[in-house]
Amino acid sequence: MSKQATPVWKASPGKHSTLRRREAIQGYLLISPWVLGFLIFTLFPFVASFVLSLTKFRPYPELVGFQNYAKAFAGDPLFWGSLKRSFLFGALSVPLGILGSLVCALLLNQRLRGTPIFRMLYYLPSLTPIVAASMLWIWIFQPDFGVLNYLLDRVGIDGPGWLNSIEWALPSLVIMSLWGTVGGDRMIIFLAGLQGVPEELFDAAMIDGANTWRRFWHITLPMISPTMFFNLVLGIIGALKVFAPAYIATEGGPAYATWFYVLHLYQQAFVYSNMGYASALAWIFFVIVLMFTLVQVKLSGKWVYYTAEVR
Repeated sequence: MSKQATPVWKASPGKHSTLRRREAIQGYLLISPWVLGFLIFTLFPFVASFVLSLTKFRPYPELVGFQNYAKAFAGDPLFWGSLKRSFLFGALSVPLGILGSLVCALLLNQRLRGTPIFRMLYYLPSLTPIVAASMLWIWIFQPDFGVLNYLLDRVGIDGPGWLNSIEWALPSLVIMSLWGTVGGDRMIIFLAGLQGVPEELFDAAMIDGANTWRRFWHITLPMISPTMFFNLVLGIIGALKVFAPAYIATEGGPAYATWFYVLHLYQQAFVYSNMGYASALAWIFFVIVLMFTLVQVKLSGKWVYYTAEVR
């Protein structure tokens, strides 16, 4: 009597466990470059910066506890001003940027002839290197021979000093940031969200007699609210860490009018070599951004609508 063949998956449990072990090893080997990169370039600097924030160089590292944090809140005359200017920049640039990106996305979602060309033209400014864009806007904002004041003079308006003016320096940087971000990734994300809204909802609303505004307010906005929330979080983080335009165009001036928080951090670290104090500033900034993000996540439940949410 011949022996009945035994299924492979039952025949050798030892071989099965060996195969699983081999697959696990292969998986660990495949993710090891990312793990090593995370440990070396992210986790280690993260921990090292906190250790540095508890030290002071005079000229060697000396443990001083939380003195750097106390100095930031009570002993640094530029700390609160730089934080206030960063918040003001965010309060101006984020709402205008999100509104502008949404309007551009709505215009480019009309399926008109030549739409791909307009999408390219809107997106091109975001591809311009920040240094080149800053130099361009320095020339545009030049109060004596700049293009903007020349055009204003042609219509009888005496243009301000822009980047050279204490009152207009920060609004000038807001305009610069809007030029580079309104038609950039934020617009593309909005466009993707708009194209994901089901057409059946608009058809049903039109049958019920809803006009364009009602369809936008009651269908489009709720359906793209997750996209808006995503852009809002990234927009606030990006606005609070503004650095390059102020560093290149104004160097924090005039009279500290554009001395932002991250610029202050940079000066302390790489100009004055106060690595301990700069690390403390970085950790304070991390906590501020984390708090803002957590508040937005908490409040998002009141206005963000997820179509796939299980109730």
